[in-house]
Amino acid sequence: MDDTTRHVAGEAARRRTFAIISHPDAGKTTLTEKFLLYSGAVAEAGAVKARGARRRARSDWMEMEQERGISITSTVLQFSYRGHVLNLLDTPGHRDFSEDTYRVLAAADAAIMVLDVAKGIEEQTRRLFEVCRARDLPIVTFVNKYDRPGRDPLELLDEIEEQISLRPTPVTWPVGDPGDFRGVVDRRDGAFVRYTRTVGGLTEAPEELVEPSRAAAEEGRAWTQALETCALLDEVGATLDVPSFRSGATSPLFVGSALTNFGVRHVLDAVVDLSPPPSPRLDDAGAPRSLAAGFSGQVFKIQANMDPAHRDRVAFVRVCSGRFERGMTVVQGSTGRLFATKYATSVLAAERSTIDEAFPGDVVGLVNAGDLRIGDTLYDGGPVAYPRIASFSPELFASVRARSTSRYKQFRRGLDALDEEGVVQVLSDPDGDLTPVLGAVGQMQFEVAAHRLAHEFGAEVDLSPAPYRAVRRTDEATAKLLRTSPGSRVLVRRDGTLLALFESEHWLARLELDNPSWCLERSVV
Repeated sequence: MDDTTRHVAGEAARRRTFAIISHPDAGKTTLTEKFLLYSGAVAEAGAVKARGARRRARSDWMEMEQERGISITSTVLQFSYRGHVLNLLDTPGHRDFSEDTYRVLAAADAAIMVLDVAKGIEEQTRRLFEVCRARDLPIVTFVNKYDRPGRDPLELLDEIEEQISLRPTPVTWPVGDPGDFRGVVDRRDGAFVRYTRTVGGLTEAPEELVEPSRAAAEEGRAWTQALETCALLDEVGATLDVPSFRSGATSPLFVGSALTNFGVRHVLDAVVDLSPPPSPRLDDAGAPRSLAAGFSGQVFKIQANMDPAHRDRVAFVRVCSGRFERGMTVVQGSTGRLFATKYATSVLAAERSTIDEAFPGDVVGLVNAGDLRIGDTLYDGGPVAYPRIASFSPELFASVRARSTSRYKQFRRGLDALDEEGVVQVLSDPDGDLTPVLGAVGQMQFEVAAHRLAHEFGAEVDLSPAPYRAVRRTDEATAKLLRTSPGSRVLVRRDGTLLALFESEHWLARLELDNPSWCLERSVV
């Protein structure tokens, strides 16, 4: 093994690239900010050290997110902890998540699932978990908000296993009931960690290691109950097993409160100690590309207007192999053209800093990379192509029009940008109707699209709900027949896929029954 190979392998081993998934209001954004606090990236929660001054840089950087207090778009955060480089891919937390979420999870090596102790598994959690399972992502579970009244944690363990077929293996267990949280028992060594609140949760929560005899005397029945439950968990074999975690069969579970910083350090340590480092990625042919091979990376996200003052466009690239060097010239796989990487940045929310090198697992932001598209592979040396990143199946539809014809050019430019980012899918009529139709999985996506078109591209729009209730992928032959059929319409997606939209699921079922030879595929990804 030469020096370059050893260097790349060593740096890759220090990387952890992970996403956080949750239902709205489970505490994902709060946990994200507390990770920055415990890593030293911030002195107080929300205040980032940058250019010698303290500046606000929440993971929710978009104006609409800050107005509503929700996560709408994914964010990339890179920070250091315990000698490792952590790349946190923060996914949208609103229930109407979009294609952006699918793409971000395609770039992660693991995920943290955040559950509200009072609510447990919810619909958004299930949907995001299925995306993780499809990508074989190992999942760490964090039961949050234990400082508030909630459900019996044993009940939550059963719910996790029953509803998403993932066996939780508690690593820490609470001392005290929900709402009366004293601390946790670390089941790996039996240590009791007692927490003390800080004002507003702005600084790290003091942690005190308490001897078992003292804990029994001071915590009384709460301590006894915690030990009895831990013994029960031992008997049923619900203990940490790293191989089964990494295979996706079990999930190490931690208990705490992100708001008060209780248990945050345990979860962050789990990312370093348990989550897998980057591994060789399979190419289009199913062959693994060595981490030490020449540089390669895949574009998984495009984001416009992160810097409103400059109306920029950033392509986020997951480094899959080799060493990236700023300024290197690479090949864009989809076109075969050379691409210069002069403007390469590392990202902490909306804050950027120029980087000189990156390694497998890292995410590089290429600024004003106008020719790059989602799924593009960049490489140096031997050519490589990675599997395409799937699109979502839209469930809601709306027609969109620019209010002013004088802003039509801005309107079209904005739609192209939002389509490419995955905010919505923009569908057009191949027969000549110039009114685009937007496809989404939730109403919130339409609101985001309208807001961004108006505020970022200067094109106010009117949205009208479209009457379609079902969608199928089709081909040209079937599309020709459907154009004469009532209650249906054929539109084309950006990638050229033909989608058949139907006003009634019953009518669709009738068509499928009467015309078994027609191409009406349920999967539209």
